[in-house]
Amino acid sequence: MKHIKIIFGLTILLITASCTKDFDEINTNPNGITQEEASARYFITNPQVGLYCPNRYPYWRAHLIHTDRYAGYFTFGHSGSWWSDALGYSYAGGYTDATWGWLSGYLGQLDNYMKLTAPKGEFENKYMYATGLIMKALYYQMFTDVFGEVPYSEAGKEGVSLPKFDTQQTIYKGIIENLNEAIDIIGDATKSGIAVHDLGTNDLFCGGDMQKWKKLANSLKLRIALRAYGAPGDDFAAQTIQEALTLNQFLDTEADDVVLQKDAEINQWASASYGDIWHNFGGLGSKWHVGEVLIDYLRDYNDPRLPKYAKPIEGCDTIKFTQPKATDEDSEPHDFFFERIEFIRDKMARVIGNTDFYKELNDTVVAFVNIPSGKYYIGQPSRLSGSMYDYTKWEFFSQPADLVIQRKNEGKKVFGELIMTSAEAYFLRAEAAVKGLSSENAQELFSNGISQAMKLWGVDDGSIDTYLASSDLAKLNGSMEENMKKINIQRWIALYTDGFEGWAVIRKSGYPEELAQDVSNDKIFFIGGDIGSKYPQRMRYGSGAYSTNGKNVQAAIGRQGADFQTTKLWWAK
Repeated sequence: MKHIKIIFGLTILLITASCTKDFDEINTNPNGITQEEASARYFITNPQVGLYCPNRYPYWRAHLIHTDRYAGYFTFGHSGSWWSDALGYSYAGGYTDATWGWLSGYLGQLDNYMKLTAPKGEFENKYMYATGLIMKALYYQMFTDVFGEVPYSEAGKEGVSLPKFDTQQTIYKGIIENLNEAIDIIGDATKSGIAVHDLGTNDLFCGGDMQKWKKLANSLKLRIALRAYGAPGDDFAAQTIQEALTLNQFLDTEADDVVLQKDAEINQWASASYGDIWHNFGGLGSKWHVGEVLIDYLRDYNDPRLPKYAKPIEGCDTIKFTQPKATDEDSEPHDFFFERIEFIRDKMARVIGNTDFYKELNDTVVAFVNIPSGKYYIGQPSRLSGSMYDYTKWEFFSQPADLVIQRKNEGKKVFGELIMTSAEAYFLRAEAAVKGLSSENAQELFSNGISQAMKLWGVDDGSIDTYLASSDLAKLNGSMEENMKKINIQRWIALYTDGFEGWAVIRKSGYPEELAQDVSNDKIFFIGGDIGSKYPQRMRYGSGAYSTNGKNVQAAIGRQGADFQTTKLWWAK
């Protein structure tokens, strides 16, 4: 993906030219880009990369600290970590501000591309403009699903410095309008133009394939409509679902997967990956484990994606734990030592099959012994409190697979960013069928979704067929609610590494319920702050929103509810 770095350089040059609108000056520079060579295709790459793989600062704070962990994919809090797994559940203004700053500040990147390609723009091109409308839909769906009400209808408007915050219902309707417009513009077109007017490989989402863009738009339309379906005051979702199903153009093959293939060489401060944080930031302190619920569903149902997603535990020869002494100031670590140790022991014993590895050496010392390396997949429980820190050993739980955390500049593939996949489109169609909103065969769609999800991770056909034939989690053989549970769990599994969507699935559906339900026992789990024992429903607004646009923030809070992590979004109520 070396072309990304070239595009960044060209974009800087072209932005300057666009601002001055003086292309004659470029023409006189023999080393510059001629007016005939200049094209809006050089402006599409930055907003694509900026939304899905920004630089390390927001990638670490938005993705890893918040959404990936709310989704249950990753956990902190092991004994070598810089933080307990309360991080992100316990509100931290700096990390929240980084997320708000990134998403609220993103629009300018996309807006420049859209203005250039709009009617009467410097590089007017209706097909490129349609791709901008679809990217705007992707952006606002992400933005509003993280925070709730956000500036939309007045955002980026000339002369409006303090845009109002719009309701999610208003934003969702606007997204649908943008997608409808894009679908109509694209029609039967296959390219945005010829030569310099063809987006081609500068388009990291669809490679310039306009029909793939159209499928993405219609699949996204179905996602948004099903998320809004049944929300208070919803007056558009049912019709929108039918429109998407009637068009019947969805992502449906491996070639249709919209995945941003990552540059394996680009600097982390231009575009980051998990590997940048894993390998470049803090040694063991910044590393993480894979979540218990995800590992359990993969392992317990013999899912062939398990070794694609995670590694077996490192295990140990002997790790000893000594009960802390009680003091007059604090007897809590002493009093709950065995409860905490036995919690970890029981999690491991469930997978290992016995407790032979657990030895009580005397009244105050226990040891975990002879746990083999490379044999067991065990996920770390989510949201462990700081009191569990010393007992949650790095060696006891599974790490992400190498593909997920691949270091750059080693000549190896870095797993891409999921924009939207054929698997998800099939799961959405299966959901519509189970809910009686279509006459399609729900089981067939569900099976296709599982198959496409596995192919994305390189699972062979034989393993896919075996899973579909043998796993109860692959069969819609229950009540509507039971079938919806399976669809949402499979969709959540397939969204691994996309914490934004994985978290949204949990909030909308309530599955996996192991993550969606409240936690109890503050001796084990983090319970406190404004979140209490509840599952996080949103992120709080950044301090910058209050300092620059406080009146409109307060108006949003008045409609939406308190600016807490527990306040449910419109579509989750």
